[in-house]
Amino acid sequence: MPTLQWSDALAMDLPFMDNTHHEFVDLLAAVEDAPDAALLSHWNALVSHTEDHFGAEDRWMSDTQFASGNCHSVQHRVVLQVLREGVKLGESGDLKPIRQMARELALWFPHHAQSMDAALALHLRRVGYDAASGVVHAPQALPAELIHGCAGSACSDASAISAATVTS
Repeated sequence: MPTLQWSDALAMDLPFMDNTHHEFVDLLAAVEDAPDAALLSHWNALVSHTEDHFGAEDRWMSDTQFASGNCHSVQHRVVLQVLREGVKLGESGDLKPIRQMARELALWFPHHAQSMDAALALHLRRVGYDAASGVVHAPQALPAELIHGCAGSACSDASAISAATVTS
């Protein structure tokens, strides 16, 4: 049984974000359940999805006045760096770190979603953001200045550092 399963606790009440998160959870479960012969293939699918997933969230933040260096985006970059390291290790035949990374991702993701992503979802709803078009339907709700934090309580330099150590 996978360590992480989709639940209402992960829902952000924002369909475009929830669909992406649900897919992430499903792909992570496939990694955890994969036999060694299929593990790297499943890991690569998860990494590819996560690149797109984090890229989309980073675009949403950029479109709605989040600064490009905010801690949410930094955490995305750190986690992707670790996932890509897993690809290199897997390609060299070392699968054990991938299995450990998958377990750690299953622990990390709910916290990330319930703090940073929840704050982003609230912000996106507030400004009436349409992810398909990139249009902000309530521009008057945009902040006057760039948001430099993640707009969540988990936003600190330590949260980005913990993302790096969670999966290492």
